[in-house]
Amino acid sequence: MTLDLADPLTLAALAGGAALLILVILLLTLGGRLRDMSHAQARLTGGLAQLTEAQRRSEAQVGTALGDSATRTARALGELQQRLATIDRAQAKIEALSGDVLGLQDILSNKQTRGAFGEIQLHDIVAKALPPDAFTWQATLSNGRRADCLIHMPDPPGPLVIDAKFPLESYEALVADPKSTAARTAFRAALRTHIRAIADRYVLPGETADGACLFLPSEAIYAELHANFPEIVREGFAARVWIVSPTTCMAVLNTLRSVLKDHRMRAQAGEIRRALAALGRDVELIVERAAKLETHFDQARRDVEGIATAAERAGKRAERLDAFDFDPAPEPAAEASKPRLAPVIRRREG
Repeated sequence: MTLDLADPLTLAALAGGAALLILVILLLTLGGRLRDMSHAQARLTGGLAQLTEAQRRSEAQVGTALGDSATRTARALGELQQRLATIDRAQAKIEALSGDVLGLQDILSNKQTRGAFGEIQLHDIVAKALPPDAFTWQATLSNGRRADCLIHMPDPPGPLVIDAKFPLESYEALVADPKSTAARTAFRAALRTHIRAIADRYVLPGETADGACLFLPSEAIYAELHANFPEIVREGFAARVWIVSPTTCMAVLNTLRSVLKDHRMRAQAGEIRRALAALGRDVELIVERAAKLETHFDQARRDVEGIATAAERAGKRAERLDAFDFDPAPEPAAEASKPRLAPVIRRREG
């Protein structure tokens, strides 16, 4: 078939076919692009979903981290609050202790209150070491002097006086300047004055022991005295005044308690001997009465044996009488020699 290109219809048909072909090509191309766009949109949707999931996970992790951080922060704040409360309590205790220290300093700054402080400390030590009837507080002696504490020791050595002294001012001056000659002289003079006063007031021949104790209510003063002033200690021994601290005073009192206990046991020895003698007499009476009771028991035993023998014989006789056996049964020699009445049985005549 031959196409006539000069024919308008043929040209129109060819043009329509070409247009249709171009349209088909365009449609095919557009369809591919649409598929590509669909795939791209699907990939985009998947990417968005992954991004959303990643964001959700990130937010969850951030939330967990924030929660943990908040928990740790709250715990740290609680611990900090507890520490602050502990610090507040410690501060309160420090303030109270500061007040107590200031109060103690006020007490020790006054000579009278300082003396009362030493007497109270001495009283506590003595009360713990000795029974209540072994000492007297503020005892008045025959010379009118009042001793802080009088220990009722037996003779010898006799009642022993313990007097409390507290040379604080001279000791503080010595501590402030250990090399000061004036401070050393003042400390030495204060102790010598106390030693002479105790020796003159509380060592009375025939009334008290041949010596007394000077109680220093401070271990520091006692240590300073023995470390750097041994001559004062020797002077105290020469004056029969023995210097003691709270620790050594307790040791001395424990020794005195042993002496008191031994003395009281010796004083009760005569009474104990009399009680033992009376106990011995009671034991002798018990032994004597036990022997008599044993004799009575032996006699009763023999009587019971005789009753048993007689009962046995009576039983045998009853058996013979029941069997109409009237022949006299042989009796023991001891019983045969005793007079007895033969049984008389009368038969009834029929």
